[in-house]
Amino acid sequence: MTIESVVLRQRVQDLDAAVPFYEKLTGSTASRFSFAGVTLASVGPFLLFSGPDEAVQRVAGVTGTLAVADLATVVEEAIAAGAEVVAPASPTPNGHRVVLRHPQGGVFEYVGP
Repeated sequence: MTIESVVLRQRVQDLDAAVPFYEKLTGSTASRFSFAGVTLASVGPFLLFSGPDEAVQRVAGVTGTLAVADLATVVEEAIAAGAEVVAPASPTPNGHRVVLRHPQGGVFEYVGP
């Protein structure tokens, strides 16, 4: 199983106030967008998000996003090792995604081709 990159998710109360800290920390400029009532900013390896509790539950329930080279193989190996599928493979603008619960309880989104 090869993980190519990790995106850490962080809920913040005030996205506008939080973004400058993460831009300075990472040396990256934030890319902002909205999805299903949630306001998000991608800054380096961080995905910051804010919004009403009911809207952020979909984003907040996942600890991080792991980009992998071979999604099908990673999912197969993770399930064999005890992971559980929370959300099955579905297409995204950049490939496919699967959400897995690791045997220790952490929930992670895996993305890849």
